[in-house]
Amino acid sequence: MTDSKYFTTTKKGEIFELKAELNSDKKEKKKEAVKKVIASMTVGKDVSALFPDVVNCMQTDNLELKKLVYLYLMNYAKSQPDMAIMAVNTFVKDCEDPNPLIRALAVRTMGCIRVDKITEYLCEPLRKCLKDEDPYVRKTAAVCVAKLHDINAQLVEDQGFLDTLKDLISDSNPMVVANAVAALSEIAESHPNSNLLDLNPQTINKLLTALNECTEWGQIFILDCLANYTPRDDRESQSICERVTPRLSHANSAVVLSAVKVLMKFMEMLPKDLDYYGTLLKKLAPPLVTLLSAEPELQYVALRNINLIVQRRPEILKHEMKVFFVKYNDPIYVKLEKLDIMIRLASQANIAQVLAELKEYATEVDVDFVRKAVRAIGRCAIKVEQSAERCVSTLLDLIQTKVNYVVQEAIVVIKDIFRKYPNKYESVIATLCENLDSLDEPEARAAMIWIVGEYAERIDNADELLESFLEGFHDESTQVQLQLLTAIVKLFLKKPTETQELVQQVLSLATQDSDNPDLRDRGYIYWRLLSTDPVAAKEVVLAEKPLISEETDLIEPTLLEELICHIGTLASVYHKPPSAFVEGSRGVQHKRLPGSAGSGESVESPDVASAPGVSEAPPAVIPSQGDLLGDLLNLDLTPPTTTGPPPPSSGMQMGAMDLLGGGLDSLLGGDLGGSPAMGGGFGAAPAAMPASFTAPVSGGLDDLFDLGGGVGMPMGAYSPPKTVWLPAMKAKGLEISGTFARRSGVVQMEMTLTNKAMSVMTDFAIQFNRNSFGLAPAGPLQVLTPLSPNQSIEVTLPLNTVGPVMKMEPLNNLQVAVKNNIDVFYFSCQYPISMLFAEDGKMERQVFLATWKDIPNENESQFQIKDCHLNSDAASNKLQGSNIFTIAKRTVEGQDMLYQSMKLSNGIWLLAELRVQAGNPNYTVSLKCRAPEVSQCVFQSYEAVLKN
Repeated sequence: MTDSKYFTTTKKGEIFELKAELNSDKKEKKKEAVKKVIASMTVGKDVSALFPDVVNCMQTDNLELKKLVYLYLMNYAKSQPDMAIMAVNTFVKDCEDPNPLIRALAVRTMGCIRVDKITEYLCEPLRKCLKDEDPYVRKTAAVCVAKLHDINAQLVEDQGFLDTLKDLISDSNPMVVANAVAALSEIAESHPNSNLLDLNPQTINKLLTALNECTEWGQIFILDCLANYTPRDDRESQSICERVTPRLSHANSAVVLSAVKVLMKFMEMLPKDLDYYGTLLKKLAPPLVTLLSAEPELQYVALRNINLIVQRRPEILKHEMKVFFVKYNDPIYVKLEKLDIMIRLASQANIAQVLAELKEYATEVDVDFVRKAVRAIGRCAIKVEQSAERCVSTLLDLIQTKVNYVVQEAIVVIKDIFRKYPNKYESVIATLCENLDSLDEPEARAAMIWIVGEYAERIDNADELLESFLEGFHDESTQVQLQLLTAIVKLFLKKPTETQELVQQVLSLATQDSDNPDLRDRGYIYWRLLSTDPVAAKEVVLAEKPLISEETDLIEPTLLEELICHIGTLASVYHKPPSAFVEGSRGVQHKRLPGSAGSGESVESPDVASAPGVSEAPPAVIPSQGDLLGDLLNLDLTPPTTTGPPPPSSGMQMGAMDLLGGGLDSLLGGDLGGSPAMGGGFGAAPAAMPASFTAPVSGGLDDLFDLGGGVGMPMGAYSPPKTVWLPAMKAKGLEISGTFARRSGVVQMEMTLTNKAMSVMTDFAIQFNRNSFGLAPAGPLQVLTPLSPNQSIEVTLPLNTVGPVMKMEPLNNLQVAVKNNIDVFYFSCQYPISMLFAEDGKMERQVFLATWKDIPNENESQFQIKDCHLNSDAASNKLQGSNIFTIAKRTVEGQDMLYQSMKLSNGIWLLAELRVQAGNPNYTVSLKCRAPEVSQCVFQSYEAVLKN
């Protein structure tokens, strides 16, 4: 007989009758009554009045009845906390029952009763169950700890349950290990900085052993935990990959994706020339292909994950193009996702079959799919240059079908093809113009207008075509109006005599009759350009456009790295980081792939603080960069009130003052001589430089132990060769090449100024934009004689680090404004970060050890320096010359480990471990810092110093 009888409604006095039955002496009647109560509870009736009667039924040996009572308890304990305490004794007793199923049931229910009053009574039974002889009870108790932690975290920590949980990772039963890992992961998620899962090679070995024997969900918990581990080197990484690879053939797709996640992460640490690396790539393809034979919903999840994998490592699936061909019965969401992956995998080798497929798709009935297929043909043309001609002819064939939406999509993508390959396929314009009347979608109309404007000189009736659009100007969408305005201005600049009326008409429509501020502003800009300087207008409007990139829809690299670490989760389906859709106070950790050879982590550091006991002054926190030109265009625009230079009392003050005197207004016009009105920046050079820049600066006691030898400065400090920063063609004949050096503790900018113009250059001055480390000129630019045509002059500009700070991208980018009697010129250059390593950057051994432990592991980045043929002593001496100090050295299994420290000018300390293996030209350097964003620049300096 089915259980439906319990849900049938009974007469009045139902609660009263149930009460009587619950107190019956007959066991069967009792059980039936409890079932009726649970049925009433399930359909939403309030049966909380029966709480004491149901609790009395707990005293039974019948497992089924006990389960039903516990179910009732979980539901009503919150609303009846005082009565729930009555059940505590039974829980305690049940936790010592000879039947392990009852013990586990009791501890599971205890974890589900979220009542503060009860939790403290449950600690003792839980402690016993965590050490129970039966693994089923232990695994249930492990999960109970996580639930209890959610209710009262402090209690769990005080009672030592977390340590017991950690011990369970070494349990002999794989399911207990899996549940312990799951519980610790859950707790660690809500406390990101707790370092609960302190993973080390021994723990990893235990987890990998348990992996082979536990259930599929246990395997997922363990694999997810493994994905959070960062191996010490490529050997350990390979060993873990070898033991995880068998999971790829599991029947459960979640296990497969979790294994893929671990392998994708650890592959980052494997050298690409390793044989195993190639083998692993081959092994990853079949399981991913197998996922595509599942039902559509699973296929979609697999495709979204494959989309990420293909962006990171297209070589995995490069030979599997056919599995992504669309089937007739695929749902639209699967079709569109497959199409996306096809384009990502398109290459010269497979483009013919891809195009044949896409052309077929373009004749389907599903409009959305057809549009995407036509757009895909355009993307293939942009991605694979050799196929562009074939793609264009395919698009022309589709235009001849005269299917409205196909024609419109084709025109949109042909515009992109013109942007990628200018002056190559313009012969098709005539065909496009034939379809002008059928265009009714804003994007297609805008694309067609752009084509007409861009190639107006090749289209005889371009003015008529654009005029036809102008008739309904105010009914067009903003996108079309803006494009039409620009196209007509282009046409006017190409054929000024024939189109004067047309351009006046469109400018009038855009500026006087339009309410759209964007359109009005663009109209006014064009109007003023055309009326003041038509030549400049031509240079601006008809300037050569940059070619569009082949992949415009790739996920941004740092986000892609984070999403790869979340393969198999909701983040990989949404293609958004968890922080974008997980609400609440539970900390969401940002994950990154480990640093591979030659690349490092670039994790934003929430706070940049120096090591305790290392630097007294807190380092400057780097603010975020506003825009590219930053404050070069936003300097103080008020002229100074003083008529002469303020007396420079020290280098510190000089860095803070505005060396351009009146700011950019004086740069861009007015008196360009060294007049008093210009302030101190441009007058005659001071008779003598401040003492702080002429006398060598002693490096203090550190220099006594210098390996380099000199007292004033370490010998052999690395300085990169000069490069051209400002080419003459961009600066009206002034060429600036330069480099940076650190001499006697002072950072210097060493430049060669060359005059390639026909006139004499004078009145030189320089100013820096705000930058990551506050670099600023410590004095005026000393060009004492006029610079004659074809003459070069060497200039050294001392710098200090007390200027305004703003985070740049990249971090070591420096934007510079240089002025002379002709104009102001802007350029940007990159300084090696080793220029900012201070002479007092040698840490005490004990302080180094404490600081290394104190900086969290996620702040560690690992890099490889290839083709370096120095032994460890020579490397240490060379690095010491650039203020990278070796604190200690030890040799392990023939590998020299150098522990090094350096200190940046803003007080940030960096710690490094350099591994040098005799006979191996590849070094490994691990960098640890509280501001991990500097690690990439520091690695570049290491590479530059050691290789030069």
